[in-house]
Amino acid sequence: MAKTKTIKKIKPLDNLSLVDKVELRLVAFIKENNLVPGDAFPKELELVESLGVSRTVVREASLRLRTLGIIESKKHRGMILTQPDFIDNFERVLDPKLLGNETLKNLFELRLILEMGMADSLFARKTQKGIDELEQIVEADEKQGVDDSIFSLEHEIQFHGKLYQMSGNVTLQRFQVLLLPIFEFVHEQEELSKDHVKGSIINHRNLLDNLKIGTPETFRSAMRTHLDPHFYRIL
Repeated sequence: MAKTKTIKKIKPLDNLSLVDKVELRLVAFIKENNLVPGDAFPKELELVESLGVSRTVVREASLRLRTLGIIESKKHRGMILTQPDFIDNFERVLDPKLLGNETLKNLFELRLILEMGMADSLFARKTQKGIDELEQIVEADEKQGVDDSIFSLEHEIQFHGKLYQMSGNVTLQRFQVLLLPIFEFVHEQEELSKDHVKGSIINHRNLLDNLKIGTPETFRSAMRTHLDPHFYRIL
């Protein structure tokens, strides 16, 4: 009996544009040669000859890398590799009006996760000055007679923004600022009320006291309870 041959499926046509292919090839070139920020990047004519494409294609592909912050032009040096600022790239698209509801919801949830995850950094880097500044924020809220069971967006931003600052992680701080419009937009879609509060309430005073004498574990648990109304709403 004749052996049945295994027939491989026909591969789909490559629908990438020529510029797409050159962009991917340039990124691969950087990785293959272990280039680092400060290293020289091939000149335009050299790329045209090596890749066998027009200057227009090379120029457009290079422009994409410049837009991403991967390469930049330096006087008397030509193109060199740079350190991409990925937060800057996010800033260009993270506008609530440009994103769908599901993406907004996921980003809102991401911020809640970040709030719980920075406990260890907070305890490792907290200072008396930071504690005192949080104390002033909490005291100002208390003087205004803020209802602990209803989330005030203004007070949330002020208190939690200070926590991000105290974490000492610059990227985390920038990301928090980046997500702030998302947080505000989603929050305003449905104001949190007492109906969202289930069980005990952990307010900013409780969180501050925990930060003073607690541990990363107890603070993380307290923060989860504090954010419970938000989680309740989106989950």
